[in-house]
Amino acid sequence: MSIAQDEIFGPVLSILPYRDEEDAIRIANDTVYGLSSYVTSGNLERARQVARRIRANMVHLNGSRGDIAAPFGGYKQSGNGREWGPFGFGEFLETKAMFGYLA
Repeated sequence: MSIAQDEIFGPVLSILPYRDEEDAIRIANDTVYGLSSYVTSGNLERARQVARRIRANMVHLNGSRGDIAAPFGGYKQSGNGREWGPFGFGEFLETKAMFGYLA
């Protein structure tokens, strides 16, 4: 279903039926994108377990807001690299690898 698989920028809410938790996770991950997702549950620990299995950079639990100290960026075709917080500094660094330095 296109609305569940496209990266739509705008105020859109799609509600899709699912058989069980496994099916919900399959639907959530069945996209080439992975910028942000939301998990709502009466049991916070269960929401955390589901969030760990979703292939998106940002997972909001029970309507939580974003945080500029957290890394912002996507998975899959939503883009590589991160902005915000300490992870964003890596984009501006030149890392060097030295081999044979210790004799």
